[in-house]
Amino acid sequence: MTRSEAHTRFRRWAESLIAHHRTATETTDPPAAEVYQVSTISALLDGVYDGAETIGELLRHGNFGLGTFNHLDGEMVILDGRCYHLRADGTATPASATDRTPFAAVMPFRPDVEIAIEGATTRADLLRRIDAKLVSANLVHGIRIEGRFASVRTRTVMAQSKPYPPLTEATAGQAEASFEQVTGTLVGFRTPDFEQGISVAGYHLHFLDSAFTHGGHALDFVLDSGLVAVSQASDLHLHLPTTGPFLQANLAAADLSEQIDRSEGGTHS
Repeated sequence: MTRSEAHTRFRRWAESLIAHHRTATETTDPPAAEVYQVSTISALLDGVYDGAETIGELLRHGNFGLGTFNHLDGEMVILDGRCYHLRADGTATPASATDRTPFAAVMPFRPDVEIAIEGATTRADLLRRIDAKLVSANLVHGIRIEGRFASVRTRTVMAQSKPYPPLTEATAGQAEASFEQVTGTLVGFRTPDFEQGISVAGYHLHFLDSAFTHGGHALDFVLDSGLVAVSQASDLHLHLPTTGPFLQANLAAADLSEQIDRSEGGTHS
């Protein structure tokens, strides 16, 4: 074999290798979306309200999510990479990067399914329509519902003082608010039943109006028109506190599902 022939053969081999690598790169699916969660809902039920992570750290893991704040001071909405603090008086303000959370879940939101809604649709009917579009109920799904609402009924937990009561007692004095003919967004997750206690099984949704000034944990709603977007996730990164009350918390109460239902206002299905 001459030097010229060897060079030609090597060049063809190299071109073939590069072409194969390019094809493999172009056809590889993007990495699966991951839900990043701080602590567990069972810890929150047991009164573990001290912040385990800052909002700045949390936002490194996603641009969409929900949770609560240090000392159980209100509800959290993360929408389009911005974190909002929803307080017991129904108002909402931007959260600080140094604020802390004892429980939150975030993800990079990439819509896999979209459903256009026209005509008054109740909460129960809308959730059934979303369920019918899911590939599997055994995966986690981020749920974004944006539009005009005939009504939204919310509640917001109040900041607690030590010694902290369990969540079912803390939410017994929750502040409720009602919004009529309002535009805004519901932000949350649909979580598989087998994750009950780690998260809230079923639907868990928080509301933020389009002015980003009011909202809360959604108890009920009627959507007049809007768009539902669903982002599927198959990975869960669970970040557990390694110090403080979490280490002594009872995370496996016999009536866990009943406690979650009471604390969530009976809306987690």
